This record gives sequence, structure tokens and C-alpha cells, in this order.
Amino acid sequence: MKIIYVLSLVPFIGILGFLPIVNRIEPYVLGMPFYMFWMAMWVVLTSVILGIMYKLDPRNREGESE
Repeated sequence: MKIIYVLSLVPFIGILGFLPIVNRIEPYVLGMPFYMFWMAMWVVLTSVILGIMYKLDPRNREGESE
């Protein structure tokens, strides 16, 4: 298994692994309860991580002319 595919575990661990720690209402971040902010943050971070994985994957470079 390639090391870049381990990056796909980061959102899984971030969302489900830290769930008992972040399961609280206080403090409010950007006007949202902390739990809701945590989920919204991981939606954005998951997209960023998947974009990084796409750019690093050598199979996606086959069509590029260098």
C-alpha cells in the first residue's frame, strides 16, 4: 500500500476518533457550537486532503506532458 493512501485515514480519525473529546456545545466558534464547527472543518479538510492525494498519486500524471 502506498504511503499517500494513508492520508485517507486522517479524516476518518479526525471525525470519529476525536468524537468523545469534541462532543460538547461550549465554546462557540464562528457562532456555531464546537461540535458543529468540528464537523464543518473536517468537511473542508477532507476535500483538501483528497486534493493533495490526487496531486501526489503517480497514476494521475500519465497524461501530463513534461
